[in-house]
Amino acid sequence: MSAVSASVHSVPAPDPIRVMVVDDSVVARGLMARWIADEPDLEIVASLRTGRQAVDWLAQGDADVAVLDVDMPELDGLSALPLLLARKPDLVVIMASTLTRRNAEIGLKALSLGAADCIAKPEAGRGAAAAAAFRRELVEKIRHIGLRRGRLRRTRARVMPGRGRPGSERMPGPRPISIRDHESRAPVVLRPAVARPPRVLLIGASTGGPHALMSLLPQLGGVADRVPILVVQHMPPTFTTILAEHIQRASGRPAREGVDGEAIVSGTIYVAPGGRHMRVAMRGGRPIIRLDDGPPINFCKPAVDPLFESACAAWGARALAIILTGMGSDGTRGARAIAAAGGTVIAQDEATSVVWGMPGSAVQAGVCSAVLPLDQIAPEIARAFSGDAL
Repeated sequence: MSAVSASVHSVPAPDPIRVMVVDDSVVARGLMARWIADEPDLEIVASLRTGRQAVDWLAQGDADVAVLDVDMPELDGLSALPLLLARKPDLVVIMASTLTRRNAEIGLKALSLGAADCIAKPEAGRGAAAAAAFRRELVEKIRHIGLRRGRLRRTRARVMPGRGRPGSERMPGPRPISIRDHESRAPVVLRPAVARPPRVLLIGASTGGPHALMSLLPQLGGVADRVPILVVQHMPPTFTTILAEHIQRASGRPAREGVDGEAIVSGTIYVAPGGRHMRVAMRGGRPIIRLDDGPPINFCKPAVDPLFESACAAWGARALAIILTGMGSDGTRGARAIAAAGGTVIAQDEATSVVWGMPGSAVQAGVCSAVLPLDQIAPEIARAFSGDAL
C-alpha cells in the first residue's frame, strides 16, 4: 500500500479524556493521578488540593472530567461543584468520598446538583485487593462517563429520530451521555408484552440511577400500593441506606433496605443493600428476601442479575422489570430469564440515560418490550398494571 493510500484510510487516534484530580490527601491524589496517567486514553491535566484551586484553575485550564473529593479545606467538594459547573457546564464531575453516612448524604446531594456519579474510596488498611478494585472502578467511570466535549457534541447532533417526544424538555440532573456509535448498532427488535397485570415491579440501575429513581418512583401513584417494588442500584454500603430514605420521602411510600428472610409485601419498596446481593426465595408459598455475601457479579455487588433471575421462580410471567441508566451489561442475563418466563422488560432510552450501557445491552439482546424516555416509563407501567399490552 502506498503512503498516499495509507493516509486516506487511516483513522486518527481519538484525543485522550482530560482529567483533573482534586483531593487534599497527597497520597490519594498521587495514586489517582498515576493510575489515570497509566491509561493510554486518559490524560491527567491537573492535580489539586482544594476546591478553590480547582475553580481557579478551570478559569484558565480545560478538563473533561473532575474527580472531586468531598472533604477538603477552603472549599469542599459540594460547595465547589456548582462553581465548577458554572465555569464549565459540560464538565463531568465524579464525587469521591469515604464510606460515612455524612458523605453518603453529600454524595446523593451532589448527584441532584449535577454530579455524574459517586465513587467510594476504600477504607484504610483494606489492602491491595480493595485498592485494585477502586482503581478499576475509577478508571471505568472516567472512561465511560467522561467523554470529551467534541465527542459529546457530535453524539447529540446525531440523535436518532423518534427518540422521545418533539419539544420535550430533558429532566434536570446529570447530563445524558452516549458511549456508543449510532451507525454501528443493530436494528432493535421488541418482544410482545404480557397482557396480564404484573404482580411485582423490579428495577435495576447504575450510573445516573438515583436521579432516575427519584423521578420515576413518585410518578407511579396507586401502582406502588398494589405490588412490591424491588430495586437494585449499584452503590456501596451506607449509600444505599441513604438512598432508601430519600426514596421514601420522594415517593411517600415505605422504602428500606431489604432484610434477609423478611416477607415481601405489596406497597413497600425494597432496596438491595450495598455490598450484598438481593434475591427472591419462596417460603410457605410466599416470596421472601434473601441476601448473600457472594462474589461480585458483573463487577457489581449488589448486582441486578441475581434479583431478576430469582424473581422468575416467584412470579414468572407476572414480573415486570425496568432497566434504567447505567454502565456495563448487568441486568441483561436476568432480563433474558424474565423474558423466557413470559414476563415483560422495559428499558430506558438512550437520549434520557446518563450512560446507555445496561439498558442498551438489554435492548440489543432483544428481550425488551419497550424502549422509552424516562418520563414515559411510569405511564407505561400504569398501562401494564391495567392489563393493557405495551
